Amino acid sequence: MLARLVARSKSRPDVSPGRALFVAAFIGFWMFLICARLVYLQFSQYESLANRARQQQQNSIETSPQRGELLDRQGRQLARSVQTVSLFLDPDGLDTETLDRNAQQLAQSLGLKQADLTKEFREAQAEKRRFIWIARRLDADLGAKIVALNLPGVQTRLEPKRYYPNGPLAAHVLGYVGLDGQGLGGVEQSYNAKISGEPGRLFLERDANGKPYESYEIASKPGQTVVLTIDQTIQYLAEQSLFAAVQRSRAKSGSVIVLDPRSGEILALANAPTFDPNKVAEAKPETRSNWALQNIYEPGSTFKIVAFSAAIENKLARVDDHIDCQMGAITVAGRVIHDHHPFGSLTIAEALAKSSNVGAIKLGLRVGDETMYDYIKRFGFGAKTGIELPGETSGLLRKVERWQPSSIGSIAIGQEIGVTPVQMVAAFGALANDGLRVAPHLIREVRNSEGVVVYRAQPEQRRVISAETAIALRGMLEGVTLHGTAKKAQLDGYSAAGKTGTAQKIDPKTKAYSATKFVGSFVGFAPVSNPQVVIIVVIDEPAGAYHGGDVAAPIFREVAEQILPHLGIMPDIETSSVPELVAQVNENPERAAKMREEQAQSEQQRQATMPTVDSNGGRGGEVVYAVANKKAMLMPDLRGRSVRDVARTCAQLGLQVEARGEGRVLKQNPSAGAEVSTGQLIYVDFGRLQ
Repeated sequence: MLARLVARSKSRPDVSPGRALFVAAFIGFWMFLICARLVYLQFSQYESLANRARQQQQNSIETSPQRGELLDRQGRQLARSVQTVSLFLDPDGLDTETLDRNAQQLAQSLGLKQADLTKEFREAQAEKRRFIWIARRLDADLGAKIVALNLPGVQTRLEPKRYYPNGPLAAHVLGYVGLDGQGLGGVEQSYNAKISGEPGRLFLERDANGKPYESYEIASKPGQTVVLTIDQTIQYLAEQSLFAAVQRSRAKSGSVIVLDPRSGEILALANAPTFDPNKVAEAKPETRSNWALQNIYEPGSTFKIVAFSAAIENKLARVDDHIDCQMGAITVAGRVIHDHHPFGSLTIAEALAKSSNVGAIKLGLRVGDETMYDYIKRFGFGAKTGIELPGETSGLLRKVERWQPSSIGSIAIGQEIGVTPVQMVAAFGALANDGLRVAPHLIREVRNSEGVVVYRAQPEQRRVISAETAIALRGMLEGVTLHGTAKKAQLDGYSAAGKTGTAQKIDPKTKAYSATKFVGSFVGFAPVSNPQVVIIVVIDEPAGAYHGGDVAAPIFREVAEQILPHLGIMPDIETSSVPELVAQVNENPERAAKMREEQAQSEQQRQATMPTVDSNGGRGGEVVYAVANKKAMLMPDLRGRSVRDVARTCAQLGLQVEARGEGRVLKQNPSAGAEVSTGQLIYVDFGRLQ
């Protein structure tokens, strides 16, 4: 028995403490490695592994936010977003036959090339892409038809599309939006960050076989609403007048800007030609250019306000001082500069009204280079206005150190300098606002998605000249419209002031002034005593008549006469009936002779008689007036003209007038083009144009 126990004890394994310690150490080290790996994966590789898991289990799609609206100053929609249907394909799990069948049916429904779709689908499958766009922003009807086909792997999502309810209205102000939802012009571009909002995300959960079983979405945040200073009605009226004038004059392009000089708000900004932002792909690149900010031109005589303002402000001249215009010629540093007409001694006011180059140059010489440069900068030339639109240029203004000895003579009359229409309208805005320049701007306020105002415009203001000088200039500029170069800018019922400009363009081939290409412009404001609007009209390369007083001033008149009543501005000039106006003209023979001479450009003055009653020629015993000196002529077209315009024209031609009604001319007898003679009776019916 004892022997057995001894034998059994010898057969048992050795369980010494060393072996046990070794085993325990091995197990502990193995557990340490496992824990270290887990810690490493949890803290160092967590994001990477989680992303890999999500890529296997989820497919995410960025959702476009709703862009904020663009509104005019009255709250009317100028741009909004509408919901459309976009199609995409997940090729995962689809065989080649299914992909080809999808491509065929989609190509037929969408008008696409089947071969292109097939190639794109197969490439996406080979690259294991889980998402591929088929079509973006389809209208609801077409999207519903595609959905009804129930094609495997084809899915839909709603996407907003930008829509401009007024078509091309204010296109250069609003801009347009690309396919990816980014603003590519106008306010859409400059305020894209605020308008676009924040995108959301759509997540699709998939099982082990790649089949979607659940989806959820992080909603996008809508963009902010931008309220513009533009008035939709004024913008429409400005565009219609501009487009008709550009077409009529066969001009290359044109611009009109309407500015409130007190607030700096731009009420209208129009360019011709233009484009429809709803169909921007069909527009030519040049039609998308905003010429009101980018078109640099030599301003010509409209720039003379700088020399006149500087001279008066610095007590170097007074309005009633006389200046010798040297019969239309002056030499500056060896360069001879001429007037458009030989003038002798004129007052400062007359020199501006008649747009004398010699007068402006002499004032510029009194002011001097340094002071002249200072006032040019004060009026805002040579620098961007800061208007909230992309692409604005600074114009062209050389530093005074780079002026030639003859430069003061050129710059005083608007040569050797380049300006933009928005710079020029802002400069005249300073004159209209008693010498205080308010920076022009297009953004009135910005509202968040709850309608709370988060930004309100506070434009920069700075004094350019004293109020006394500005008021003096306003009176002088009124003389330009009354008996100067801008008679066609006179308004019916409102006083008006302004300045014409006619500038030769540089020929790119010869680098000299062209003899055939001109820029005609007019900048004016009304009413004179309390200006409410400043309007600039620039016509680039008109065919035929090219002077600013002929091609631009009538557009100013047409726009101003329509928008002033719209703004609720009361007339400040009493409007008389046609016979009364004719009588007023004829009672002043000197005024009548001057008007006829300037209108017909005739050297022979015709003396008017006192008004006489024609007891046989009138219908219903109405009183009409006759002017002596009979002369054969062609009857002008009076249709659409105002009472004041008809009276002025008939007085100048010496025609008797019998008028009925109020408003604008609807009918006339004799008709336009018929031969008439001075003293002949004509019949004019007025009414409201439909």
